[in-house]
Amino acid sequence: MGCDGGTIPKRHELVKGPKKVEKVDRNAELFAKWKYCALSQEKLKRPIVTCELGRLYNKDAVIEYLLDKTTERPNTEVVSHIRGMKDIKELNLTDNPEWEGEGRTSKGDRYEDMHCAMFICPVVGLEMSGKHRFCYLQTCGCVFSDRALREVKSEICHKCGEQFKVEDIVVLNGTKDDVEKLKGRMEEKRAQAKTKKSKKNKVTETVVKVSELKAPVQAPDVAAGPSGSTSSSIAKGAKAAAASISKRSYQEMGEKSEVFKSLFTTHTSAKRTKDQTSNWVTHTPYHF
Repeated sequence: MGCDGGTIPKRHELVKGPKKVEKVDRNAELFAKWKYCALSQEKLKRPIVTCELGRLYNKDAVIEYLLDKTTERPNTEVVSHIRGMKDIKELNLTDNPEWEGEGRTSKGDRYEDMHCAMFICPVVGLEMSGKHRFCYLQTCGCVFSDRALREVKSEICHKCGEQFKVEDIVVLNGTKDDVEKLKGRMEEKRAQAKTKKSKKNKVTETVVKVSELKAPVQAPDVAAGPSGSTSSSIAKGAKAAAASISKRSYQEMGEKSEVFKSLFTTHTSAKRTKDQTSNWVTHTPYHF
């Protein structure tokens, strides 16, 4: 059982105190965020995309998730806000010239920086390893360090030349406060888009109703008789209405001249006298 042979235990050996809070290694956390996909936990490789909350993903992993959401995958709560391809943006990254890739051979005869990043800021040259704050532009997807955007203030992208606003700047892998702000901005933007879409639908419905009111009135439906000839009676009524509209007498054309009226067979100049008419009936009207 112990405590024999004159052993005198101390208090801290017998009384268990509260457990110490385990602290997460800062370097390990940064390494996981900036070098691994937030969804598949695989190493980041081009093409790399991000969401409106600033998380980094492999594009193929996000596409697989969107194609089949029923499959049980880990970390699906990270992409629960992604509804489609419009909610992600492919990043335009700048390669680090000092990055030798994963396939380099290590001989152990030189110092190797394990925290060397694959990408850098194209303006000030800072490595995108998590030690420095990085942002991307929602308009073009170019990535810069926060220091570059603060020191070189401009409304034109430093890399591609496309215009952007302050609202288009999104922090990559930001803190909890940054994520909360981005989430509020995302919800507000989606609410505005939903309101705009509903207003557009209302305007479209109004235009359709007005066009229906201006449309010509169709022949009324006739109740079916004992023989059930509803369709035939409707067709006859429509035909009679069309015939009455098409048959217009030239006398109603008061604004037309006599020369124009003489072109019609109902004009007095086109009528035959009694001497010109025959007293027999033939099968053709052109025989006299």
